[in-house]
Amino acid sequence: MKLSELVKNIDYEIVCGDIDIEVNDITNDSRKVKEGMLYFAIPGATVDGAYFIPEVIRKGAAVVITEKNEHKLEAILQDDMTVNGQFEEIKSEKTTILRVDSARYAMGIISSEFYGNPSKELTVIGITGTKGKTTTSYMIENMMELAGVRTGLIGTIEIYDGKNSLPAANTTPESITIHKAMRDMVKNEIECVVMEVSSQGLMLDRVAGVDFDYGIFTNLSPDHIGPHEHKDYEDYKACKKKLFSLCKKAIYNIDDPEAEYMMDGSTAFPLTFGENEDADYCAAGHRLFIEDGIMGIEFDIEGTLEGTIKVALPGEFSIHNSLAALVVADCLGVSFDEIKRILSEIRVRGRVEMIPISDKFTLMIDYAHNGMALESLLLAIKEYNPKRIVTLFGCGGNRAASRRYEMGEVSGKYSDFSIITSDNPRNEDPQAIIDDIKIGMAKTDGEYIDIIDRKEAIRYAIMNAKEGDVIILAGKGHEDYQEIKGKKYHMDERDLIREVLEEEDETQICGYNNRYFA
Repeated sequence: MKLSELVKNIDYEIVCGDIDIEVNDITNDSRKVKEGMLYFAIPGATVDGAYFIPEVIRKGAAVVITEKNEHKLEAILQDDMTVNGQFEEIKSEKTTILRVDSARYAMGIISSEFYGNPSKELTVIGITGTKGKTTTSYMIENMMELAGVRTGLIGTIEIYDGKNSLPAANTTPESITIHKAMRDMVKNEIECVVMEVSSQGLMLDRVAGVDFDYGIFTNLSPDHIGPHEHKDYEDYKACKKKLFSLCKKAIYNIDDPEAEYMMDGSTAFPLTFGENEDADYCAAGHRLFIEDGIMGIEFDIEGTLEGTIKVALPGEFSIHNSLAALVVADCLGVSFDEIKRILSEIRVRGRVEMIPISDKFTLMIDYAHNGMALESLLLAIKEYNPKRIVTLFGCGGNRAASRRYEMGEVSGKYSDFSIITSDNPRNEDPQAIIDDIKIGMAKTDGEYIDIIDRKEAIRYAIMNAKEGDVIILAGKGHEDYQEIKGKKYHMDERDLIREVLEEEDETQICGYNNRYFA
């Protein structure tokens, strides 16, 4: 593609070279540069990509996009001991160098052009907020798929393009990755994509060039404040708000105190949801239920739609997550009857995911892997008045010991019984991690047992379950591996549960009714 076409929607200054040249690929990784490629010299938190400009020129880069002016580029070249001569000699090379105000913003716009503006061919749904982005994104993805709309994902867990699922490095990937993934989605006949949009992604222009049809605001509280992140809460809020200047329709959780701030000044068409009676989609009179080992919540919806919604996920937080999915589905023409059916069946992998193996007790898998998340989950489960809450959990190695103390204290305080086990010990001794967890547990009167082997811990939980129990396998969630000594070994808790059921006498399991693995 001609460089002149790639840069037609950005402001730039030609430092040297000609824009009437061909570009055969793009990258912001100097190690991947080959002849004829365009290189984005991105200023990073620890390394400035501009310092690799001499290297990429030697590799035959056709174009360099940088924020550095000619004076600063000359200084970089003088510091590079492998460069013979000065900047005037480099200018005689075939490489075109363009200066822009923001290399990251330019990377997003150029990436979109290079891949043929794929977001314009998709219905793009962006979700931002402090909590609930992942759960909400999967609920919307499940909703749309069950409604017959092929849907892709870009988020914390994975990038799914309709054929392949790749592990995600960041909640919101770099713009090159986003636009390439969207082009692959179009090729794979995906119609809709649900995308988690982080504050970092907005701050660093990772979503530049993305044509958002919908933006969703879940909630906001202080987070990601510190070095290389946000200087304060006001900066964090302002970055989140950017999404609502990029989308056509904005969907807000009106119950959150920051919703008004998010709505102020937005040019997007607003829609609201929540338990507030002023919401366009209002949830009223919620009721908790447990049926055949499945915990859920039921509520009446008023306003734009009217009827009763039943969600097969526990906790009041499931109201807001399901409402966000409901609003999107309604906007995209899914019938209300279909919406109700789908919400009554919906599952989100690793997020309060029910594993229905018994009519007498509830078994669930959840990603809660720190004190705050675990406390929120346990308090939500307590509202159902279970006979016992049994929490099985561990903590990751090579992480702050304070997290272990916190999780031990939270489980000891809110669980009736805790099973402490291993969870990604990495380079640490699993027993040493468990001993740290016990320090937090000792601050409470909570009863517990420690079983290092996670499968055996799960076996103990199932074989000792009592009628009315809620058993929570916390910490792993969607993960299907155990990280030990620098290696990841396959370990999916769903497989472990199945193996335990196959190995044990099923008649000894309280209320056994294997619907999940049948």
